[in-house]
Amino acid sequence: MRKVALTGAAAALVLALVGVVAISAVSQAAEPSTHKAKTLTFDVVFSPFTPIAANNERDPNSPFALGDEIVFHDQLFANGKRVGDDLGSCVIVSITTQELAANCTLVIRLPGGNLTGQFVAVQGPAPREIALTGGTGSYRTAGGEGTLVEFGNGTGRMTLQVLSLVARGKGA
Repeated sequence: MRKVALTGAAAALVLALVGVVAISAVSQAAEPSTHKAKTLTFDVVFSPFTPIAANNERDPNSPFALGDEIVFHDQLFANGKRVGDDLGSCVIVSITTQELAANCTLVIRLPGGNLTGQFVAVQGPAPREIALTGGTGSYRTAGGEGTLVEFGNGTGRMTLQVLSLVARGKGA
């Protein structure tokens, strides 16, 4: 008799928890969310190329070895006025006769907060596709993507499509 009562109580508890989770999921789904997009465009003045050797075991014919880093601290301008900077590092992850590839992370510091991102850098002037991974302050709910183009003269352009997830009734 006692076993039946305990089993019945456990089953009732499980059903109650499932009901609470289901109600919570339905109420979250009932609040539609929208994506607010904002395009940010910057003229970039790149910092000097700064490699950091990870170790001394390298091919004498290559200036890089796996694990070496490249650090940067670039200046960002809009309408000729300095509005922020970006800083980060790239780790060399692949060296072949055709390609040098690095995994890069960056922080973009702007008035009102920071944006964070990741991109793959390969040798040459090809545009870098940036994945915006988050932010702080005004950008705390940010995501999105961007492009970094190098002009070859120490300058370039960064265009970011910043998406912010905004629930109904809440501001960005």
